[in-house]
Amino acid sequence: MNPVSINGTLIIQLITFVILVLLLYRYLYGPLRRMMDERSAKIADGLAAAERGQEELDLAQKRATEILREAKEKASEIIAMAERRSIEMREEAQAKAREEADRIIAAARAEIEVEGNRAREQLRGEVVRLVIDGSQQILHREINADNHRDIVDRMVAQL
Repeated sequence: MNPVSINGTLIIQLITFVILVLLLYRYLYGPLRRMMDERSAKIADGLAAAERGQEELDLAQKRATEILREAKEKASEIIAMAERRSIEMREEAQAKAREEADRIIAAARAEIEVEGNRAREQLRGEVVRLVIDGSQQILHREINADNHRDIVDRMVAQL
């Protein structure tokens, strides 16, 4: 007997093996390969989506940075405008206060002058009345140095 002899069993085993390989290829390897390809495609899609997401995130961060910079510039402009307006308002208020103070001072000076004139007129009237009273007293009496001094002293006391 020959150790390697080809007989019917080997041929059947070989045919069985080929059929098994074909069945495995068709029913196991084919679907498995399709599942692996689908899984690879899903992974590739996921990686592409992740890259797109990262690009969109970078773009969004750039936009956010730009918007933040613009907002800071606008806020600085608004603050500067508010400071200028506050200075203008303060200067306007100071000018109005100065005008009002000048007006009040002018009115007070005018009132002081009017009151001074009124007091002078009143004083003149009093002096005239006193002179008239003094003259009447002098004329009713005989004038001598003692009477004259007495009348003058009374007039001074009345002032």
